[in-house]
Amino acid sequence: MLLKKTVNIKSSEITPKDVYEQRRTFLKSSINAGLGLATSGLLTTYSADALSKVTSGYGLKPLKHSKNANYTIEEELTKYKDITTYNNFYEFGTSKSAPAENANALTTNDWTIKVEGHVAKPATYHLEDILNENALEERIYRLRCVERWSMVVPWLGFPLADLIKKVQPNSKAKYIEFSTLYRPEEMKGQKRGVLDWPYVEGLRIDEAMNPLVFLAVGLYGEVLPNQNGAPIRLVVPWKYGFKSIKSITNLRFTEQQPVSSWTRAASSEYGFYSNVNPDVSHPRWSQRKERRIGEFFKRKTLMYNGYADQVAHLYKGMDLKKYF
Repeated sequence: MLLKKTVNIKSSEITPKDVYEQRRTFLKSSINAGLGLATSGLLTTYSADALSKVTSGYGLKPLKHSKNANYTIEEELTKYKDITTYNNFYEFGTSKSAPAENANALTTNDWTIKVEGHVAKPATYHLEDILNENALEERIYRLRCVERWSMVVPWLGFPLADLIKKVQPNSKAKYIEFSTLYRPEEMKGQKRGVLDWPYVEGLRIDEAMNPLVFLAVGLYGEVLPNQNGAPIRLVVPWKYGFKSIKSITNLRFTEQQPVSSWTRAASSEYGFYSNVNPDVSHPRWSQRKERRIGEFFKRKTLMYNGYADQVAHLYKGMDLKKYF
């Protein structure tokens, strides 16, 4: 047997622990497929009974919604258990498992979102009132993280554009700055100086108005779990996952480009745009391939995460290596 010396193995070639532990499941499914036993269809088979058992542990309730056939993809859904236990949410810890372990401390009752800046209707809006004005729909989007992993998630929510139209931004509003809840007594990760809290992200107005951009309040038919950004988070499917800010409390419409938390922490690694682009490598690893959670092999990363037809026009004429 030929063995590589450890010193010659790139970090990008090392199989993550969670994927390694799933190898038996992968092999079993591969054997079943070879015998013609695998189920076919658009979505993974995940029975209502099994889903109920998983979600009951989080004390979640189903949400009434309709599926939007215009926003779906013919790919297998990531299992609910994986979506809710493998997360980036540094407010609750830096490991992938920490959010699910620590986020139960977060209280989300009587949630409000403050809207300010260059808008005609600045105010503090109750989330309940916002939801009453917007019919919930299900959209299936890919989620791509800069660390080379991805998921396919059935989100529940409504278009960000609907909220933007409600508050009526004026001609000076070129960007939206989003802020996360700052509550270190409940979000233990905020007691550490990993980032400059509260967490901040931003979009250009034309990006934010794109029909793909979504404010999610649930997934898999259930209320959004705390570790996934309860009670409301941003989903921008053609950008890396850290652009999908969680537990939103503030929207500020600005004339100047906001400085996001990760750009402030490491500007050479995390640019403002954060578009999924396999041709622009992160300084510490390539973005050309990704591993779907629950799968063993890597797959090719798609430009704009596979949404180029809908969003490439937003960046026409821009140097994507400069504006990364």
